[in-house]
Amino acid sequence: MGFFKEFKEDFSDAVDELIPGGESLPEEEVMVNTLDNDVDVNSELSKLDGLLEKASKKVEENNTIAPKVTSSSDFVKEAAKKEEPITHMKENKMDANDTMELERAAAAVNNVAVDTSAVSDENAVITSGMKITGDLESTGSIDVEGTINGNVKCNGKLTVTGMIKGNSVSSEFFADNAKIEGEVATSGTVKVGAGSVVVGNISATSAVIAGAVKGDIDVQGPVVVDTSAVVMGNIKSRSVQINNGAVIEGFCSQAYAEVDVASVFEQ
Repeated sequence: MGFFKEFKEDFSDAVDELIPGGESLPEEEVMVNTLDNDVDVNSELSKLDGLLEKASKKVEENNTIAPKVTSSSDFVKEAAKKEEPITHMKENKMDANDTMELERAAAAVNNVAVDTSAVSDENAVITSGMKITGDLESTGSIDVEGTINGNVKCNGKLTVTGMIKGNSVSSEFFADNAKIEGEVATSGTVKVGAGSVVVGNISATSAVIAGAVKGDIDVQGPVVVDTSAVVMGNIKSRSVQINNGAVIEGFCSQAYAEVDVASVFEQ
């Protein structure tokens, strides 16, 4: 009956591999009488069935099967289902989609609003009958038809057809029949229309002057001085275009030009 002995030994080794931590079943449960006496086949098979049942039960008790996570996206989805803040990730590489999904899930779980842009679609209008004393600030655009005695700051476009007595900062500036007393600073274009008066320095990336400016103009790009323009101040720019009829009282310097003026005369 060496067959049963060999089968028992192979089966015992297989059970040892299934049980974590190198645990094994009690020796008395594994040992089988393998003497040369006659062996009851049915009895031996029933012992094997009992041994298999015990081994399967022990594997289920000792193993805690975690949710299968194949990528960081699966991890995010599992965390979102549990409504728990996401504090860590598995140590695997994330692509751009995984990163965006992680941010969205984290914001949804923690109720955090994600700011997509610094400039909003809001457009505030100061009507002609309004007069504001104090500083004004907006994340969107502002149309000033009335009067503001204070500084104005907006992330969008600042359109003035009324009066501002104070400094202004915006991403784009347009004055039409307006009166400005203060500095004008913008990260974009400045347009001073005909009939507008600006008393203060102007800084921008480009400028079109058709009205009156009393102050220095500092522009990183081109400046166009139109026919109806009157400028009392210095102009520093990359290039300047002065149309016939314009009046300029000051110096014009193309300080931001790509041409090295000094090297031209040294040749």
